[in-house]
Amino acid sequence: MKLGDEIPNFQADSTAGPIDFHKIIENSWAILFSHPADFTPVCTTELANVHKLEPDFKKRGVKLFALSCNDTESHKAWSCDVLSYYKGTVKSEKPEATGPVSETELAFPIIADPDRKLAVTYGMVDPDERDAKGLPLTCRAVFIIGPDKKLKASLLYPATTGRSFAEILRVVDSLQLTAVKKVATPANWEPKKKAMVVPSLSDEKATELFPNFDKVSVPSGKGYIRLTDKY
Repeated sequence: MKLGDEIPNFQADSTAGPIDFHKIIENSWAILFSHPADFTPVCTTELANVHKLEPDFKKRGVKLFALSCNDTESHKAWSCDVLSYYKGTVKSEKPEATGPVSETELAFPIIADPDRKLAVTYGMVDPDERDAKGLPLTCRAVFIIGPDKKLKASLLYPATTGRSFAEILRVVDSLQLTAVKKVATPANWEPKKKAMVVPSLSDEKATELFPNFDKVSVPSGKGYIRLTDKY
């Protein structure tokens, strides 16, 4: 999939029951993130961290969906391990999430994909990682989906590298800001820090939208770096 493509719809079973993906997303932002397999160590740490951060995603109107190439019964059993790891390790880690989460039920569904159809459809298969039967595993994929059901951002990690979901939250903040404001976010941007006026705006129009923006002096003399915190 390319950025801007409508994400494929699917029907599948999950730990929360049957899912029609387009229907359950409705008009919300959503994230679909895949895992190589149930009962694997890195995946367990990731799900526990996402469980903790679910209130932060919910505050931003983002629905979360995990996917792994196992069946629903396996997912349910694995969820017990994830919750145990959350209670024993992740719950006490900083920074705190914006609200409490359950200690008995995961805050998001895990979608079943035992035949790997969804993994293939979404391009999640990692050719270098295989299970005990020699079947390819999914990579650590992240698909951030807008309310229009179009792909807004995607990230691909190998099975050996766990993701930073704090960074994914930051990406969501940037996407949601730049979807409604004529700004872009610079390197290492965080909410409430200065953003950049998009190059397509003239200085006159930029002054209307962002009074007193700062123009950074560079050797070329071109005033293309324009910063504002009034967005």
